[in-house]
Parts: sequence; C-alpha cells; structure tokens
Amino acid sequence: GFGSWQAQQVADAYEERAAGATHLSGLVVAQEQDDDGIDSLKVEADERTHRFETAFPEDFPEGSRVDIVVDGDWAALVAEPYDAFGWETLVLGGAVAALGFFANGVDGRTRSARLRRRPLPVLKVLVREGHEDARTRVFAADDREALRPVLHFHSLHAFEEEDEEEDEKEGEEEQKEGDEGEADGVGLTKVRQILSGDDPPPPLREAVLYGAPYAGAEVALAARLDADEPEVLVECSVTAVKPAVPGLLTRGPKSRERKNERRSVEEIAATMTPGPGLRVWKAHGFSRAVGLCLLVVQGGGIWATVDDGLSWVWLCLPVALAWMISAVATTLTWRITADRDGLWMTGAWRVRRLEWDAITAVRHHEDGI
Repeated sequence: GFGSWQAQQVADAYEERAAGATHLSGLVVAQEQDDDGIDSLKVEADERTHRFETAFPEDFPEGSRVDIVVDGDWAALVAEPYDAFGWETLVLGGAVAALGFFANGVDGRTRSARLRRRPLPVLKVLVREGHEDARTRVFAADDREALRPVLHFHSLHAFEEEDEEEDEKEGEEEQKEGDEGEADGVGLTKVRQILSGDDPPPPLREAVLYGAPYAGAEVALAARLDADEPEVLVECSVTAVKPAVPGLLTRGPKSRERKNERRSVEEIAATMTPGPGLRVWKAHGFSRAVGLCLLVVQGGGIWATVDDGLSWVWLCLPVALAWMISAVATTLTWRITADRDGLWMTGAWRVRRLEWDAITAVRHHEDGI
C-alpha cells in the first residue's frame, strides 16, 4: 500500500508539472554513458540542449526525434517521464510476500477444516517436545524410552474464549498474588538452567492423537502438560505432519558417537556380495531442469553480447562458449556406470574410466554417494 501510494505520488507530480509545461519535439544528437554505466540522451529542442537519463537508449537512436516537456529548468522525456522502479519493486515484493502468507493461511484453514468434517481415528500415543527445535514428536504408545519417533510437527495450544464472572476473577487474583513469589523463583531457576545448558529435556507425556497420521495431515493432541497436572489441554498442529526419518531428528552425544563410529574395510567387504549387473547413475529430472535453465541464461547472455555489435568482448566468446556447452551438456547428460573394472564417467566431451584401485574412500549420504 505504501509503495503504491508513493509511486502514485511520483506519477501525479509529473502529471501536474507536465500540464503547465511546454510540449516540444527534439532531435537526439548523441548518446552518452557516464562512469557509473548510466545512459543518457543529448536532445536539442527550441535552440536549447537537454540531457535525459534513459533506461532504454536503443529506443532513441541518433537522428531520431523525441517528444519532451519543458518547464523552465525542468524537462522530461514523454516516453520515460519518471522513474518509479524502486517503489514498483517494493510493491511487487510486498505482493509476493502477501500472496505467500495468504496461500499459507488458506492451506492452514483447509487442513484444519479436515478435523471437523467427519469422525476421526483416535490413537493413544506418547509425545515429547524437541529440546532444540521445539517440534512435537510422536512416539508409539509402547515406546516408553522414546527411541523411535513416528511423526513430528510444530503445534500450538488451542484455547476457548469463556466469559467469567467478576467474583471468580477476584478469587483467582488473590490466589495468584499468594503464588507470585514461588512462580518467580521457579521461572528464574528455569531461565538459569536454559542459559547454562543444564535444563532437563521435556517430559514424555501420554496423549491422544486425533486425525489420520500421514504426511501433510492436520492432527490434534489431547494431553497434560505434566503428569502432576489434572487439566488436559488440546494442541493443534500448525505445520504439516511429517514422518520422522531415522537419523535426521536424533541429536546429542549418543547420535554423535554413532556418527563417528566407522567400520573397517574388511568388515564392510565381508558383507558385500557381487551385483547381478551394472549399476548406473544418470541425470534425473532436477538435473535436466537445471541444465535447461543454464541453457536459457547462457543463450541470453550470448545474444546480448552479439547484439551490441562487434567489440573486444567477442574475443572471449570461443572460450566462454566451450565452457558453457560443457556445463550444459554435463548437467543434461551426465552418466556414471559401475562395473568390475571401475567407474565409467560420461561428461560433455569424453568418457573417463576410474579404476577401483584409485578410489581411496567412499562417503555415503542420505541422497547419494
């Protein structure tokens, strides 16, 4: 809103000034460019010379005529009367952000409506908030040691608005005043523990899960904050439910110890068996999409370079063109084949063979090697 208002202010100021200005037809006599790379036009009109900054100098070749408005020392091109690019960019960025928030809100409302449309399956589970990322992790009811999380998501408590009588409020205020000192002491102790890193992990709680537990679902939990508290609170998921992937959510000393454990080469080799055929890794959809994007961007750069006319930049084209073709071809058609002799790697120009004896280490990640 603010960016649109400012852009409109710029446009209105020009319209008001141009309404009382003199309209002339000028001759473009030169195109200039300063040290900052800003293009400008030199226009002669009514026996005077005017200079105008322009974003598109190619639209005003030398010898062509342009319409201008002149009011004393002020002058402007009719084709490019004002520059509101900054405010327009602000409006575009704000619109994109607003659209993202709107889409997120619609998605949240749509998913939350699923909890109210029909009867839902109910599961008895165990839940615990993450100590580092505050995610709610769901465990099976018989997983008392919380070793294998099943789902995880962010959740918030759901509160109902109730009208309370004034006498009940007064009674609660008196009770709160009596417990104020004790609550402050507990709060300060907890803050000190968090800052020192000695705070205990959140407790494992029994809960009832409402909703079908699948990826992207909307669920609700009914559980106590603590085993000593009789009140049951309802928590609703505010992010999509995701299945817990082993190894990604487990952190701490134990997980670091497991990560650092390495088996010997002999132990790994003893469990390996010869494969039935060749193993092939090749370009997939994402890799080819990246290659197409590179092709479009690089093609546009070459066209822009050639379109400017003959210059010294053309001397770099052979080297740049070879590198661009290599990058695009590799991204679109890369291929790795493993057989008994080694790895055969297909690039843009040739196929290379890497013998097994030359490989000293192999590191396996979640999405590749």
